[in-house]
Formats: sequence, C-alpha cells, structure tokens
Amino acid sequence: MTTLDDLPIRDDLRGLKPYGAPQLDVPVRLNTNENSYPVPEPVVEAIGKALAAELRDLNRYPDRDAVALRADLAGYLGHGLTVEQVWAANGSNEIQQQLLQAFGGPGRTALGFTPAYSMHPLLALGTGTGWIPAARGVDFGLTADEAVAQVRAHRPDVVFLCSPNNPTGTALDPAVVAAVLAEAPGMVIVDEAYAEFARPGTVSALAVLPGHPRLVVTRTMSKAFGFAGGRLGYLAADPAVVAAVQLVRLPYHLSALTQAAARAALAHRDALLGTVTAIMQQRDRIVAELRARGHRVADSDANFVLFEVGGEQSTAWRTLLDAGVLVRDVGLPGWLRVTAGTPAETDAFLTAMEKLS
Repeated sequence: MTTLDDLPIRDDLRGLKPYGAPQLDVPVRLNTNENSYPVPEPVVEAIGKALAAELRDLNRYPDRDAVALRADLAGYLGHGLTVEQVWAANGSNEIQQQLLQAFGGPGRTALGFTPAYSMHPLLALGTGTGWIPAARGVDFGLTADEAVAQVRAHRPDVVFLCSPNNPTGTALDPAVVAAVLAEAPGMVIVDEAYAEFARPGTVSALAVLPGHPRLVVTRTMSKAFGFAGGRLGYLAADPAVVAAVQLVRLPYHLSALTQAAARAALAHRDALLGTVTAIMQQRDRIVAELRARGHRVADSDANFVLFEVGGEQSTAWRTLLDAGVLVRDVGLPGWLRVTAGTPAETDAFLTAMEKLS
C-alpha cells in the first residue's frame, strides 16, 4: 500500500498529521468550541427558503465578490464599515490563509504569541511563510512591552494577535494592539473569532481600524452564530487589504448556497445570538466552580475555559472521556480546555471532573 513517504511530498510536510480535534461519538462533546444550541426552527425555515431560491440557478456561478453578503456583514459589524472594507470566505481559516498568501509567502515570516490558535503556524507552513513562535508572559498574559520587544527582535512581515485568545480565552488589552501596530513593519492580524462572548467593556480592534491600513480584524460565524456547518468567516480592514486578498482568492470561492445561507442567518441574528448570554453564564459557572475546587483557571472572554488538571493532561482527558465527556487536549502540559455549552452539559462536565479529585 502506498504511503505519504512513497510520494514526492514537500519535505517540510513529511511526518506531519492533519489538523483536527477528535470526532468521537460520546454523550457530551465539549472539545471544538461549537455553539451547543441547535439553530432555532424559524431560522431553519428562513435558511431553507433562501437555499431553495438559489437551486434553480445552480447552473450559474455565484457572485464572485459576494457583494450583498459583505454589505450585510458590514452592517452587522457597525463601526461605520462599508462593503469595500469587508471580505468573506469559507471560515476564518480561509480568510487568514488568503492574508498569508498576499502578505506572507517564501522569504517572509509570521509571528504569533503562543499558546495561541494552532492553525496559524499550519497556515504559515502551507503558504511557505516562516513561522516565529513568540512567548506569552505569566499566566498566559501578554503585555504591550512583552509584545513590542518580540516584534522588534524578529521584524516579522505578519503578526497574529488573538483576542480573545484560543486556547486561553483571555482578551487583549487594547494597548497591546496599539503598541504592536506602532512597532510592526508589516501586517497585524487580530483574530476575533470569539469576540461576541467577551465580557462587558472589552474593546474590539474594530475600533482601531480607522487610520491603520495594515490592521486586519478577522471574525467567524461559526461560534456565536452557531453556523459552524455553514463555514463563513470574514475580515474587516482597509479597502486596499480587500483588494490584496482578491488577488489570491480562488475564483467563485464562496458558493451561492453558502452566501444565501449566511445572509439568511445574518437577517435573523437576534435569534441566533440569543444564546450568547446563556453560554457566557455557563462559562462563568465553570470558572467559578473549578476555582472553588482548587483548580487554576485562566480568565475567559470566550465560549471555553482553560483549566489545570494537576497532573498529566492526557490521563485526565481519558478519565473525562471514559465518563462520557469529550474535552480538548491542546498540548499544554497539565492543562485542558472545555467548551461552555448548555446547563446540562456543564452539569455532566462538572460531575465528570469529580473523578479527577
């Protein structure tokens, strides 16, 4: 049987495994930061009607530039954004891949402050961009001085900032974004995939966009909107950035069905985002309960919680799995990450955690 080693695959891909969390059939799945609440029936019907309206014309290519969808996304984001400042693709992963294709590539570097989203170095690898893992400070924090020092030392072409950060859950102080923007020689990408879950008072990098043409804010509909299966990510940036990613995007990359479904979801945003508060309550409940039991827990502005297990994390992960609860081992020694879901899922997780005592 032929294996990858038998093929003329790129040397830098040899020995690697595909990205992905385990997809296991267990009673409680809290490992991929999905929204645990199903799409409300009225929204299901609206999306169904929108898709049905597109079916007869599937013999035609979709709107290559997804103008109507981008206009809807700009309206959702606010901050005075226009359609020329927004771009959409199949998930924020594709958005970030396009950004690296345009602003990274061979001979260029991207820097991220780890632990952070593990797809960023893989996207760099796939686009031939050199990856620089910069360090976070105490308790996974990141100060403006720490960030600037590492940007100054490496002079990367692209800097990734995550706010809230995955897997730690903490949002960035706006001073960090401002300081990195002032120091970075190239593009600064702020990944705000979990922005809708941030605690009150958290400032989005969208507020900093005016006057900063090298700043890009990426978002997704997978989390708060519960649209993970729809695969829709987007960015907000200077119109010149949108023009740049259009140079590298595949033709007709967003299907007519994806565009129609996403527009219907945005039109019913109040119903879809109605679960955000409930999820935040479960997140805060998990943080409080685990701390009361003596666990170290990272502050979270996302829909997940990073917590210390007091031993080998792979063993703790297996103990929870045996109890019917799937969480995420993100590769941090002694730590695991759990998605905040429904009250019943939180009950099951907290009960399973008693087996680690």
